[in-house]
Amino acid sequence: MTNDQRHAGRRQDRLRVTRPVEILVVALAVGAGFGAATSLMNALSNSNADLESRAYTTSGWSIAEIMSVLLDSGWAWAGSAVAVGWLVTRARASRPSSLAPGAAAGALALLAATAAYSIVDTIRSGGQLPWYESEPLLWWVASVVLGAPLGAVGACVKRPGAIGLLARLTVPVGAAVQMAVLPPGRNEVVQTIGKTVVWTAAAVSIGFIVVRFLLVERRRRSPAAAESP
Repeated sequence: MTNDQRHAGRRQDRLRVTRPVEILVVALAVGAGFGAATSLMNALSNSNADLESRAYTTSGWSIAEIMSVLLDSGWAWAGSAVAVGWLVTRARASRPSSLAPGAAAGALALLAATAAYSIVDTIRSGGQLPWYESEPLLWWVASVVLGAPLGAVGACVKRPGAIGLLARLTVPVGAAVQMAVLPPGRNEVVQTIGKTVVWTAAAVSIGFIVVRFLLVERRRRSPAAAESP
């Protein structure tokens, strides 16, 4: 065995050890950060809300409340799992083997987000129960059941063709659909502002993604067309 082969073997061994650690660290860090930020933003929103005022209850809003509505929406939690799946596989997203790491990262990220959300909520409220009991079992199960496929979607973001396009469209389309079917918010004003923000961002994102996809496909097909007799 040559020195180059030995070095290549050692690099492969190091990758086998460091790769799972990298996935674990990224998934836990991003997920926990998202969950804690969501809980803190909810607390800030509640502290600024004058719910004893009838006018504020029916039509009042604040920037903190809009941020809270956006962060604590289903599409945002789903998007965090997709983002983590992309983060841990972006260097090798074209390989079929990237689906498993992406799925694992997505599930871990949502579990970490749920745990961080629960811990911060428990600390804020001065709760005496174990922190994990502050969230229903449903959310822990959903973190794995939904986080894994969403992480796998994130692993497909950089893939060429229709698969990559659909993966990139998952979050903006999902956000737009949720705002149409089940918009979050305690009154119509908050819901309207939230829908406007999300629909605008989704429309811009979808337009950019589709146009970029068409341009890439056009460039990819141009050399093939030029080479054909």
